[in-house]
Amino acid sequence: MVNQEGGVQAIYQAALDQGRFEIQRCNDCGDAVFFPRELCPGCGSGDLSWFKPSGKGTVYAVTTVRRKPEAGGDYNVSLIDLEENVRLMSRIENTAPDEVKIGMTVKARVAVNDGAGLLVFDAAEGEAQ
Repeated sequence: MVNQEGGVQAIYQAALDQGRFEIQRCNDCGDAVFFPRELCPGCGSGDLSWFKPSGKGTVYAVTTVRRKPEAGGDYNVSLIDLEENVRLMSRIENTAPDEVKIGMTVKARVAVNDGAGLLVFDAAEGEAQ
């Protein structure tokens, strides 16, 4: 999907805005690709297509951003490894920031607020919540 109006980031964001989480796959080498790109970082091919990943992942790294309660309180920033072998940055929403741990199993969810989609994760059932 090279040269689409607005580029690949706009395509990705439009899907999120519609409540869909999609990543790319290279049709030449088969690698999953995230962050959205025009070319496959593995083989250089421009033949990429969009697909819906499982959304299942594992917390690779996490940090807690400290804020005053009147500024919204603390939140976590996490690196998530998806089953599709890509890593992305997001946050875990249904768990207190200090309870998010490396190795925690999580599941992707698209939160749409005022028409703008945002990819977040929830701790999987059985994990700390």
